[in-house]
Parts: sequence; structure tokens; C-alpha cells
Amino acid sequence: MHTILNLLIGPPLPTQRLASERLNKIRALAAFSPDALSSIAYANQEIFLGLAIAGAAGLAYSLPIGLVIVGILVTVAISYAQTLPAYPTGGGSYTVASANLGRRIGLLAASCLLIDYVLTAAVSLTAGVAAIASAFPALWPYRVVLSLAFLVLITLANLRGLRESGTLMAIPVYFFLGSYLLMLAVGLVKALLGSPESFSATAPTPTEPLTAWLVLHALAAGCTALTGIEAISNGVPAFRPPEAKNAVRTLLVMALLMGTLFLGSIGLTQYFAVVAKADETILSALVRRVLGTNILYVMVQVATLLILVVAANTSFAGFPRVASLLAQDGYAPRQLSFLGDRLVFSNGMVLLAGLTGLLIVVFGGDTHALIPLFAVGVFLAFTLSQTGMVVHWLRVRGPLWGLKATINGVGALATTITLGVVLISKFMAGAWVVVLLIPLLLLAFYTVKQHYQEVARQLTLRGATPETAAEPLRSPRIVLPVSGVHRGIVEALRYARSISDQVTAVYVEINPGDADRVRQQWEKWGQGVPLVVVPSPYRSIAGPLLEYLDRLDAESGDGQFASILLPEFVPARWWQHLLHNQTAWLLKLELLYRRRRFGKVRAIIDIPWYLRE
Repeated sequence: MHTILNLLIGPPLPTQRLASERLNKIRALAAFSPDALSSIAYANQEIFLGLAIAGAAGLAYSLPIGLVIVGILVTVAISYAQTLPAYPTGGGSYTVASANLGRRIGLLAASCLLIDYVLTAAVSLTAGVAAIASAFPALWPYRVVLSLAFLVLITLANLRGLRESGTLMAIPVYFFLGSYLLMLAVGLVKALLGSPESFSATAPTPTEPLTAWLVLHALAAGCTALTGIEAISNGVPAFRPPEAKNAVRTLLVMALLMGTLFLGSIGLTQYFAVVAKADETILSALVRRVLGTNILYVMVQVATLLILVVAANTSFAGFPRVASLLAQDGYAPRQLSFLGDRLVFSNGMVLLAGLTGLLIVVFGGDTHALIPLFAVGVFLAFTLSQTGMVVHWLRVRGPLWGLKATINGVGALATTITLGVVLISKFMAGAWVVVLLIPLLLLAFYTVKQHYQEVARQLTLRGATPETAAEPLRSPRIVLPVSGVHRGIVEALRYARSISDQVTAVYVEINPGDADRVRQQWEKWGQGVPLVVVPSPYRSIAGPLLEYLDRLDAESGDGQFASILLPEFVPARWWQHLLHNQTAWLLKLELLYRRRRFGKVRAIIDIPWYLRE
């Protein structure tokens, strides 16, 4: 098993390698920007689908909507450029909101981020498959399988470690940038040499009238292009020193590239009056119009597929880090705070992969069905983060604090308005699911915190004294369940006698008459230890054994409970476990349950017997 893991994700790395695993700006842009850069694929598609139902009149609003979204993008990017130096430890909205608005608001931001990261991964993968299926329509029926296959690949790439995943992601990211910038350049040249076309000749027949509500709905759908902006603020510690400075530069470059790609593609779509067919994305139709149906078209579609697949990498960079901060604060399982063999939060990555796979299967790999759930969480997180930064500047002050507070205030206002538009327009289309999930996540956070607080209360040494703790226990009574007489039992019996002179072997007789054979063998190998036979009329092992333990404890009258010594086989191969009945393991579960239920403190001792190959 270890050999397979080493082959898939690489051998373990020493902790001292952690500093060298950090990312430079080139790798960091590849690791943190795919979600933001690739969002043009599904954001443009949703704007097109939202406006196309109003025909040519609706599609004419594509460019104005794109300009509004780019304006919001600039505002959010500048706002987050101030957040990074102020909170260089990462955590994004969760850290900022917790520090300035209180823990409850911080947890609200964290729940939004976690939901958004899962949706980002699912939407990116399904949109990537839709892009390549536009070029090869025969792939449409296999969207779910293909999406899950790409999910497995991206998970393995991230489990290998930060630097390796950053290097691996750099290839499709820069291939995508080169392909799309080339396509936009060719389109710009053709636009300069030609004349604008009209949607009146290409647009579908309108099925709904053009209304302000329809335009707002298309704007809300297009705002999914802004997802991924916060990824860098969540992952500042992954950068090489100076972390905050490198992160700010990467953020601004990412925002510039994203705005160029988004506005350029929408502008050309409107200039050439491009309309997509039913089995094609709007970007695919644009590339066909600009480059033609040739090898260049296939290259751009492959680049789109690759960038969308690795866009899930943004989630794999952000989700585990936010989850680890929650775990460190006691609001998520502690396992999520542990670094894996490859110096990444592997438990968080596996959890993210599982949740993403579930979404892909439930929604049938349909990006359009997932989009309504999108953006509510991210814009709420944006709003909380920027509001928290306003409070931060009012509290900390410092040079130009008034200007900084104003910038973050404008960012908070812009994202609040956008959140309202998104929430209202998408609520009945599926956003209500996210609104329901957020309080459920908050409840889970508080439940986990309460559990850890209770564990700490029960384990504390406060009130105890070393003298009391050092008081020796009496020699324990040992009960050794036996299924027969063999080497494993004999060795377990030797160990039991070495720690106690009160040892009793117990055989649960399921079939009448079986105990006679066991008694005969016990006389020879039992080392003078008494054997008690307990009949089991209903063929259960655990029930009669537990009843015997209760009687034994009651008869002793000293308040001390007998300890159980469980001998068990350990097969040489993992699959050989399936060939044994796991009685010892089932007994252990039963004993642990009773100990919790009845408050009994009963020691359970495992004695393994390792089988050779």
C-alpha cells in the first residue's frame, strides 16, 4: 500500500523542506489564478444564456454587463491588495472577519468560503468537459465520468505537494493565456479591418421580453467571473518571502489578465454578433468565428479544457488552508490541521475531492445546473472581508488610514450590492440551497468546538494532585476470551499471567458440545488458568461475554472492573482480513460502546499474532 502511495504522490518529505516548497510568483500565479482566469468560460456562457432568451435586444447588453463586472473586479482587487499586507498569515475573509467583526462573523465567512471552494471545483471541472465536448460532441454523454476522472488527476497532482502542483499547473495556465491572448489579438485585427455585425441577423427568436429583471439576472450570473479573486489572500503563506509583497503583485497581475480576457472575449462576441448553438459554448462559437474550424480552434478548446480542469486547483489551494485554520481554532476536526507526507494539508484535499465528486454526480455534470448555487457564498465572504478591513483601519489607524478605509468601504459597498442582486435573482433557481447550507455549517462548527471543549474539561489536571495520580492500582483481573486453543491464545495467556495472578479464560459455546474439545486441549495448554464456558443459545458471542463480565464485576464487590485481553490475527496481506471474521474487532467496539454508555472504565488490551506469508 505504501509503495502504491509513493508511486502516486511521491515519497514523504522532511519537515525542514517546508520552506523550499513555497512558490515563486510564476508558480503562484499558476497555482492560484486558474479559477479567476478560467471563469470567462462559464461566466460568458451564463451571460449569453441569460440574455439570449430576449433575442437581439437582450444580447446587446452583453458588453455593458461585462463593463460593470470588470468595474467590480477592479474594486475588489484593489481592496484585497490592502488585505494581504495587513493579514499575511492567510485565511482571507475568515481571518479578517474574525479579528475585526467577531468570531461568529468569522465563522460565517469561513462557511461561505468552504462552500464556494467546493462549488468552484465542481463548476470548473464540468465546464472544462463542456468545452472539449463542444469540439467533440460525442463526449457529451460522458460528462460525469470525464469530470470525475479529471478530479482524480487534479487531486493526485495536489497531493504531491505545493511546488510540484505549481509547476504542473504552470503548463496549462500559460498555454491557455497564450492561446486566448492570440485569439483576442487576431479578433482585434479582424475587427479593425472589418465592420461590426448585428445580432438582429444571428440572434435566436426571443421567448421573453427584455426587462430590467432579466438584465439583473444575467449580471448576477456573470458575476461568477469574480470567483477566485480571494484565493491569493487565503494562501499568502505559500509564497516565498517577502510573502505579502509577492502576493500583492501576483493578485494585481491576475486581475489585469482576468479583466483583459473577460472584457476582450465579450467585446468580440458582441462585435461579431456571435451566437452559440445548443450543443456548443459561446466561447467555442467565438473561437470558430475568429480562427475558423481548424487546428487552432482545437488548440484553444484544449487549452480551455486544461485551464478549467486546473482551475479546481484554486480550491485545492484554498479549501485545505481555510479548513486547517478552522481546525487549529477548534471548529473543525483536528485531522484537517495536519500536514501530510508531502507537506500539504492532504486530509483537507481528500475531503474536498469527495465533496466535489458528490456534487458532480448529483448534478449530472451539468455546469448550468450548478451555477445558481455559485457566487452567493463568495460575495458574502467578499463583503465580510472588506467590512472587516474598514474596522481594521479605524482601529489600527496608521499612515493614510482614511484613504485605505475608504477604498475597503467602497469595495464592501460594491460587493454588498452585487450580493443582493445575486441572492435575489438566483434564490429560487437554487441559491436557497447555499442559504440553507451556511447555517448548517455554522451549527457543525459550534458542535465540533463544544466537543473539543468538553474533551478538554474531562482531561484537565486542574484540581488533581501528583500524589493522587501516583496512587497505584490493584492487580487487575484479566478475562481472556478464547475461540479455541492455538499458538496465538497460548502467547496471549503467557502475557496475561505476566501482569496478573487473577486470569480467567472464557469460551462462548455457540454449538452445544464444542466446549468438550476445548476443555480437553485446555487441560494441556491452559497453564493452570481456569476456563469458564458460557453457553450462547442465540449464537451470539458478544452478548453472553458481556453478561459474564457484568456478573464477574458484581461478584467481586471491590468496584474494580475486569480488564479484557483480546488476541487477534494480523494477516500478512490487507485482502486477507476479508477471510477472517474480525470477532476481536467487533468485541472491542461493543466494549467501547458499553464503557461509554454505563460509565465503566474497563481496560482493553490487544495482543496481535502476526501471520507470516
